[in-house]
Amino acid sequence: MTRSDTEPPTAMSRPAPAVFALILLGIAAGFLSGLFGVGGGIIVVPMLLMLGLDQRLAAGTSVAAILPTSIVGAIGYAVSGNVDWLAGLLLAIGIVAGAQLGTFLLARLPKGVLFWMFVVFLVVVIVNLWLSVPQRDAEIAINVWSGAALVLTGLITGVLSGLLGVGGGIIVVPVLMFFFGASDLIAKGTSLLMMVPGSISATLGNARRRNVNLRAAAIVGLAACVASPLGLLTATLITPFWSNALFSVLLAGVTVQLIVKHLRSRRR
Repeated sequence: MTRSDTEPPTAMSRPAPAVFALILLGIAAGFLSGLFGVGGGIIVVPMLLMLGLDQRLAAGTSVAAILPTSIVGAIGYAVSGNVDWLAGLLLAIGIVAGAQLGTFLLARLPKGVLFWMFVVFLVVVIVNLWLSVPQRDAEIAINVWSGAALVLTGLITGVLSGLLGVGGGIIVVPVLMFFFGASDLIAKGTSLLMMVPGSISATLGNARRRNVNLRAAAIVGLAACVASPLGLLTATLITPFWSNALFSVLLAGVTVQLIVKHLRSRRR
């Protein structure tokens, strides 16, 4: 028996994920991105794990795949006037800084306490999605205080992303609706705009550490770009109530997935 027969396969020697599977994954992620203003990582990461990528490579590839679909989605929402450019810039400033802070704090804070606080936040958001329906013509009123609050929101979102590996959209979209008075469409479009610089920053860092499969990210991202306009069209056709209802279902799935993953990691 040779040495190569006994060694486990490395990340470089594992077979590449099938192109067809990556295209289907990108279509699903792109539709969710356009419909809800999220990156789609909540389904991309688990599916990439099932396709043979390890946790770090799956997370890095997902972040890279978010970039093209975020650009396409943000442009689509912007064409219909549903992006607040100033709010997106302020959020981006906060999230870029927060992601770096979250990475720094990763080994220094009790992740268990933070995790359950975040779960409580998601549950509160899910309940509020059924109790409070935004007006479709509502906009974000920006002054000195609300501008500072947007930067702080981005900062907190970035920290949670770094600590818990969650996407920014599932935090920013409901916060913009409930605390800043944005319509559901403006919240989604602004969230996608915010993700562009965050994805660029994270992808550059992951590429330096070789934690990204650029081939898989390109296939998923390009397929997502094709499906994103369909999700955007669906978002404009359904009422704010049904938008909230569907988003609450997505957040419930996110919450369950995070809890299961957390409990499994504790058992290990």
